[in-house]
Parts: sequence; structure tokens; C-alpha cells
Amino acid sequence: MTTEIIESFSELSLSENTLKALTEMGFEKPSPIQAQGIPAVMGGSDVIGQAQTGTGKTAAFGIPVLERIDTSQNAVQALVLCPTRELAVQVSQELGRLGKFHRGIKIEAIYGGDSIDRQIRSLKKGVHIVVGTPGRVMDHMERRTLKFDEVKMMVLDEADEMLDMGFREDIESILAEMPEERQTILFSATMSKPIMSITKRFLNDPILIKVVRNELTNQNIEQVCYEVKPQAKLEVMTRLIDMYHLKSLLVFCNTKRKVDEIVEELQLRGYASEGIHGDLRQQQRSNVMSKFKAGVTTILVATDVAARGIDVSGLDGVINYDIPLDEEYYVHRIGRTGRAGMSGKAFSLVARDEKFRLRQIENYTKVKIEKGVIPSFEDIVGVRKARFVESITATIENGETDMYQDVLEMLQHSGYAIEQIVGAMAKQIMGVQKNEYSDGNLAWEERRGGDRRESSDRYDRGRGGSRFDRGGDRRGGGDRFERRSFGDSKKGAAPEAGMTRLFLSLGRKDHILPKDIVGAIAGESNIPGKTIGAIDIYDKFTFVDVPERDARTVLRAMDGNTIKGKPVQIDIAKQ
Repeated sequence: MTTEIIESFSELSLSENTLKALTEMGFEKPSPIQAQGIPAVMGGSDVIGQAQTGTGKTAAFGIPVLERIDTSQNAVQALVLCPTRELAVQVSQELGRLGKFHRGIKIEAIYGGDSIDRQIRSLKKGVHIVVGTPGRVMDHMERRTLKFDEVKMMVLDEADEMLDMGFREDIESILAEMPEERQTILFSATMSKPIMSITKRFLNDPILIKVVRNELTNQNIEQVCYEVKPQAKLEVMTRLIDMYHLKSLLVFCNTKRKVDEIVEELQLRGYASEGIHGDLRQQQRSNVMSKFKAGVTTILVATDVAARGIDVSGLDGVINYDIPLDEEYYVHRIGRTGRAGMSGKAFSLVARDEKFRLRQIENYTKVKIEKGVIPSFEDIVGVRKARFVESITATIENGETDMYQDVLEMLQHSGYAIEQIVGAMAKQIMGVQKNEYSDGNLAWEERRGGDRRESSDRYDRGRGGSRFDRGGDRRGGGDRFERRSFGDSKKGAAPEAGMTRLFLSLGRKDHILPKDIVGAIAGESNIPGKTIGAIDIYDKFTFVDVPERDARTVLRAMDGNTIKGKPVQIDIAKQ
């Protein structure tokens, strides 16, 4: 690959329609992955791109895809596979913006949780670019509603995530159905053995593009973690906001539902907050970001995927409400603050069962994250009192209070002492009220005998691995999973400590495999497939163990959903 420095998109031989869209979107110069990736993909070669999240990968493959679409041909010409429906929606929206001035290009996102009948109708009308999750793409393949005869380009976005979620067999099946004369582009943050296996089997003499990641940590960022009981996280977060007077703050969660819950709670407490996640339409997203940039909203709560592309200067801090599921996400999160020589704060709220993730982050970043002391209720009252006094002093010194001076006299005539009046005003303005957490200990304590290992370590696997044996192949159509991994849990036995057992209304008669269950749960509830525990499949039903902290999230996410196109009922199993 050429090492020539490219300073503008106009140097990449792009059409006027694409350049016009890039200008409207505010892109000034290509990122490193775009500068290297766009020429390679435009040249028709198979490409492997190793780059971290948030480097501009979508445009790196999206622009060449759009440039090569023939609108006179009413057929699917490009397929983009994504690990989650949230990312699939985001990628399709990004392609829509990049292709705004390319007349006639039709893009469709297909994923679980959306009406398959609506998707079928759209596909029958004719679509040029399909962006989808592996499970739903397989559903359409089996129904023969998605045909690949005219596909020229195949993109695997965040391939390592898809493999971690158990989609390897689906990905291989989809690639096997593709025309041999096609171009394949694969993006992955890591180059694991399973990734290399796929590239060897399905890519033809690929060009490797590797973008060196930025500094993992910023010296201007103060990193502190707080060991917090899960139910007290919101209380601790608001205390930190008050204690450090954070006026512009990004709060990160791992799920969309958690974003909505936190925003609602913060608003009830009087904090100007908004949420942003994959379910928001583009207009809603734009409105939220406009208010945040203008300072009308001071707290923005977001998922990792939805936060991609957010570039807000002057952030006071970042709070990891949930510890991220991937070490790279932590780096991207805290990198939002402490920019341009300014100082920033990165606070992480760590529940007991998230401690192992924090250790992985420390190993990854080679930085020891300082353990903080949770501010007490008395600390917050003291801080608010001091700010109240400062505010009143500034108002008095500013003058122009004559028209309000009779208020004190009016209240005194009502029989109240000056101390009572000032105290009532302070209480009303400061807004500090006691709650169930005011006098309690919000930090969790170490169990006797030391900290237990996180339940996801129940099977022997290395860091970043999975309880699946991902090294096998599909020869002979055999089951690639280690069956012993699923036989440990018996129907009448209690799940392992830290896990909750769920009941699913599908079983062997429905022809489901462990990878189908893992793919559905991980894809819909946005939890990593490697944290899912034992799976016992019976004739008409299945038991699956998930971490206690994620059980409710899984139940809500899977409500009304399907596995392999079949409706599934899911509930907590009776012991």
C-alpha cells in the first residue's frame, strides 16, 4: 500500500455526488483507515482492515460500495454483515447519508426484532444494498427472499464481534452462497485465529490495512473507579456530578434500555439529561446533539455504538455507568474528555460482578485505575451549601435586588424568623433531599476468602475466548460446539453462583442449536456471547444460564422475538 499522505477526499477520485455528501456531513479530510481503505476497495481487491471502533470504517467501505452500485440493475449488489441490529441500523443510516446525492440507490437494513414481512416486501420491490445481522440474513436465505446472484461486494463489519457472538457458522454459510466472482472486505479490531481462518478460506489475495491505534490513555485524564452496589449506581453518579460540578458530561451504558432508565431517573432528580441510542431516528438524534452542544442539556447518556461519531469539545468528564464489555470501548469512552490539552475526569462505577472486567481493562491499558471513595450525603450537602452561598453573594454584588427586598418583610409578617426563611430558600434552591441511600453504605465489600471469579469464567478459556470451540470447521455438517460445555447443568440442579437460569419454549424438535440461542440472546440484548453459561437443550424446551445482572435485560430484549424465525417464550426457570 502507498504511504502517500492524503489530505482531502478530492484526491481519492470520488464522484461529485459523494464529495457533495461528504461536504454536507462535515467531513474535511479522510481518516487513516479511509485514506488507505478507499483506494484499496475502489481498486477491486479483497481487503482486510484492522482498525479499532470509531476510526471511520463505515465510510472506508461504504463510499466504494456506493460508487460501484449500478442503479439500472434492480438487484442486491452489496451485502454488509454486522454483529448487532443497532450497528446494522447505524451503518444503513450512514450509507444513506453518504449516498444522499446518488439517485436511485436503495438500502435496506434487515435484523431480528423488525417485521420480517415488511422486510420481505421491501426486498421484493428491489434493493441494491442490504445491511443485516447474520441470523436474519440466514432467515431470508432459507425463505429464498434474499438472493445473492448479482452481489459484487461482501462486507464483514466488526467480524471479531460476530465470531464472539457465535455467528461463525452463519457467516461461513452466507459466504459459501456468494458468487465466486465477488469482492470481499473484512474489518476487525483483532486478527484472531478464527478470523484468519475465514480470510484464508473466503478472501482472495487480500490487501491488509492496519491502522495503529492512538494512545490508550491520556495523561490529562483522571481515571477513578468506585466499587458500588448495583442499585446505588445512580445515587453515586449524581453525587459525583455534584461533587465535581460536572457541567458537560457523557454517561455510557451497555444497553439501550439502561440509557432510557437512567435518563428518566436523572430528569426526575432535576438534571438536564438526554439519551442517545440506536432506536432514535436521525432527526431525534440531531435534536439531542444540538441541545447537548448548546449546553441546554448537560448530561448525555449513550450506548457505545450510538456514541460513535459524537465529537463534542470541552467535556468535563465521562462516567462509565456500566463497565464496557470490551477493553477498546473503555479507551474510546475516556478519550472523549481531556482533549486539546484540557483536563478531564473518567469515573467508572464498578459492581462486584464487573470487577473482573475492570482488571482486564487495567491489563489492556497498562494503567492502574485509582480506587475512589464515594462522597457521603454530608459531603454533597456541604458542597451545595458552598455553591448556594457563592450564588447569593454574586447576586447581591450584582445589585438590582431592590424590587425583591420587601419579600423578606412579607414573610416576617407571616410569623417566620429570618433563619427559617433563609433555610427554606436554601432547601428549595439547593434541592438536596434525604433518600434511602443518604445514611447507608453504597460500596460493596469483599466477600470473605477473597473475590470470586466472575461466572463467565466457569469454563476453561483464555481472555477474549469463548465457551465454544471456534477452531473447528463445518466439514460434514457436524456440530462444531463442544457438547461437554453444555452438559454440566442438569435440569434439577441450581445454576452456578452469579447466574440465572432461563426457560426457552424451543427445543430439539425446533432444530435449534446452542449457537442459535447464543446468537439470538447476544444480538438482541447486546451482551457478549462469551458471558452466557450452560445450555441444556431438551426435546420441547431449553435451559440457558445468563449472568444475574443481565437476566432482566435478556427477558425484555427477547420478549416477542424469534430464534431461527420461530417465536420463543422466555422466562426465569422454576427451580
